[in-house]
Amino acid sequence: QVQLVESGGGLVQPGGSLRLSCAASGFTFSISTMRWYRQAPGKERELVAIINSAGATNYADSVKGRFTISRDNAKNTLYLQMNSLKPEDTAVYYCNFPKRPWDNYWGQGTQVTVSS
Repeated sequence: QVQLVESGGGLVQPGGSLRLSCAASGFTFSISTMRWYRQAPGKERELVAIINSAGATNYADSVKGRFTISRDNAKNTLYLQMNSLKPEDTAVYYCNFPKRPWDNYWGQGTQVTVSS
């Protein structure tokens, strides 16, 4: 079955960096579009970044130029490099595999807190 396991979250000061990882299994990762979402307290879950099987990427305006999504198909792992972090980046970050429009898989989430 599909499994997505995020790691790499934590507490970081404003201006700092973190790299999130998502270990994927149970499907053919290399041909799959993958996404990162986040959800801040009291807010709706929002799309952060997308990467397709060819490596093409797209980002939310709020993270463009600061975050980089990437993938290692040999390791079945998705990454999100987050630089110049701001307090408003504080959220639970989720890895997402959109198998079909009506059939999404999610990881358990990893907490990112940006605070001094």
